[in-house]
Amino acid sequence: MKPAMVFGMTPADRRLLRQLIIAVLIKIIVLTALWWLFVRDERVNVDGDGVADRFNSTTSSQGAAK
Repeated sequence: MKPAMVFGMTPADRRLLRQLIIAVLIKIIVLTALWWLFVRDERVNVDGDGVADRFNSTTSSQGAAK
């Protein structure tokens, strides 16, 4: 019995698995590089009063039953 057949995988299955793993690793590397270059140093300042005003404000209910 061939070693590849012991686990129920044909050589084509092993090649596909290897290609999928390589594709996922490349995507992870690219996403990490993009994050490192563009997102890492960005900060969002949150104003507590501004957030409270936003949640407490009333909005018009256009089209709602009265």
